[in-house]
Amino acid sequence: MSHESDHLTGVGLEHWGDNFPSTHWSILLDKTVTSSATQELLERVCDHYWYPLYAYLRKRGRSSHDAQDLVQGFLCKMLEKDGLANARPDRGRFRSYLLGGLKHYVNDVRKHDTAEKRGGGKPTLSIKEEMAEERYQNEPAESLTAERLFDREWAMALLQDVIERLRGEYERRGKTEVFENLSEFLSSKPEKKTYPLLAEKLGVSEGNVRVIVNRMRKRYRELLVESIAQTVDSPEEVDAELEYLFSSFSD
Repeated sequence: MSHESDHLTGVGLEHWGDNFPSTHWSILLDKTVTSSATQELLERVCDHYWYPLYAYLRKRGRSSHDAQDLVQGFLCKMLEKDGLANARPDRGRFRSYLLGGLKHYVNDVRKHDTAEKRGGGKPTLSIKEEMAEERYQNEPAESLTAERLFDREWAMALLQDVIERLRGEYERRGKTEVFENLSEFLSSKPEKKTYPLLAEKLGVSEGNVRVIVNRMRKRYRELLVESIAQTVDSPEEVDAELEYLFSSFSD
């Protein structure tokens, strides 16, 4: 899938009005939010974004084994009560805060030699070790710094999460076949000659295919912007974060 952001700009204050979505920051730092909601969010963040942290550490020269242990230990601390006690929204975007937290944790481990080993009496996170290393070895990222590799993989994880959310919406409506056949066009419209083939495959008219593709692409953009918005602290930052994350694919 290609990654394009030109059609996603302009999603600041005018777009949101008074309906800017709840951000990771607002949920994690709001003392009125239940601990279960906070825990659920942290678990989701850990589940979706452990690989960018792993790739960062591997790029910094850590062995596969050490990178796995360090990510495991850091994320377990994130999941502990008050794991974000020192977090502040003015630390910047959540992406940057998470990477900064990992760096701090690694430095602390170096000082005290207390790396959390996998399964060391705490909830074991779903870190697929063999898949992680195989994926890292296939990274076309020789020229990337560790920080830019982290950003690229963060963007990839975010896009994958958005696609899975969109897939779920279509599955719940009994439209799995539609999604499977049209999801490749989320970032770029089908060529004109492709519409008859899609119409025949789905058993609808070409006009209907065009409508379905446009609606799917629109919903994809909505979910993408919403997901980006949840990782920043204000609507003014959404455009800049979109542009920055998409720029990571051009390195």
